[in-house]
Amino acid sequence: MALANFSGYIAADELYDGPYCVLSIVDNHHFQRLIYEVLDHNPTEQDITRFFQRFRAALDQRGLSLKGITTDGSPLYPTPIAQVLGPVRHQICEFHVIAELNKAVLKAVAKVRRQLKANLPKFGRGRPSPANRKLAARKKRIESKVTGLFDNRHLFVQHHLTAAEQKTFRRITRGLPQLRTLRQIVDKVYRLFDRRCRTDTALAKLARLRRRVARFKDLSQTLRKLFSPNLDKALTFLDDSLLPPTSNAVERGNRRHRKMQKTVYRVRTQAHICQRIAVDMLRDAQAECRLQTTQTLHYARAG
Repeated sequence: MALANFSGYIAADELYDGPYCVLSIVDNHHFQRLIYEVLDHNPTEQDITRFFQRFRAALDQRGLSLKGITTDGSPLYPTPIAQVLGPVRHQICEFHVIAELNKAVLKAVAKVRRQLKANLPKFGRGRPSPANRKLAARKKRIESKVTGLFDNRHLFVQHHLTAAEQKTFRRITRGLPQLRTLRQIVDKVYRLFDRRCRTDTALAKLARLRRRVARFKDLSQTLRKLFSPNLDKALTFLDDSLLPPTSNAVERGNRRHRKMQKTVYRVRTQAHICQRIAVDMLRDAQAECRLQTTQTLHYARAG
């Protein structure tokens, strides 16, 4: 049933649940789990290879072809994909790549806040003397700057800024040109994922951005993730309008599993985890009939 309306695009991921690991492949268009395996150890490339071979055999048995696969940045997948699935488009999840870069940007902002706090003027407790009033005023300005950077740190990684947010950003970064440069780089990274571009065009823009960042030693150290090959592979979807840029389909199933674990305590053994995922797959298979039944009941009650 799960492969009846196979789109040709999948998302693969692993979910760690205590001593177990759940490998999953989900249809990246229909959000249906296609195949899974529960391991009692951390997965290796051999485990991923065997898992993909099972899936490949299921596709070959039904005469189906695979057009694209989306994964996170885990190093477990490239080799098995090349060995088992062949020259299929491999997309690294855009969300994971941008999240890693944004994390580095927020660390850089936190470093600037620590530097500002280290430069606070120091004087005795109590009301400042006339000789220390200027220092007290300077200390107050720096503390206000630190507070503004902390309270509005999301403005450094937010995709779109309104006019009011841009005004706030200019205020909190006054006198800190390095932070404004950081925001400019974040904007350029977001523009790389514009669907109106092709992969070659985006890679050329990325190469220019990397050369610009590499000229500044401190900045290049802060944005090491910008030079990761995963960023190049995250732009694969630009040449295929049907290839999803994220692995949200499989991540959504993982979130549902974790939510279930919070409420159903007995699902803690390998056998019970397998059974619970099988029940979820059966639920997905009956989703269309369940929707029709619900609509019929609502129609009948409405008269």
